Amino acid sequence: MKEKHYQRAISKLFKEKGINFQEQFAIPIKLKEKEVGKYFFDFLVEDKVVLEIKVGRLKRTYFDQLHSYVKASGKKLGILAIFTENEVKFRRILNLY
Repeated sequence: MKEKHYQRAISKLFKEKGINFQEQFAIPIKLKEKEVGKYFFDFLVEDKVVLEIKVGRLKRTYFDQLHSYVKASGKKLGILAIFTENEVKFRRILNLY
């Protein structure tokens, strides 16, 4: 399936379970206090965890992307959920700064 299908399914499950979340959450990218763009990540869960979903093979760029999101949002934890043909793999990214 495509990423958007998994995203819709996760959104539906979060609603059913009463989990507080925001979808396609946007945060500004700033340079010298001026906004130069925005990051959009898949989910912000319970205002604490950045959840990014991907389909296919695990790639270093996925980690880099999620790390940027976690740092920019100021959150302490990011979770990368990678949907493959046979399973879902989860990886954590910690923001220690």
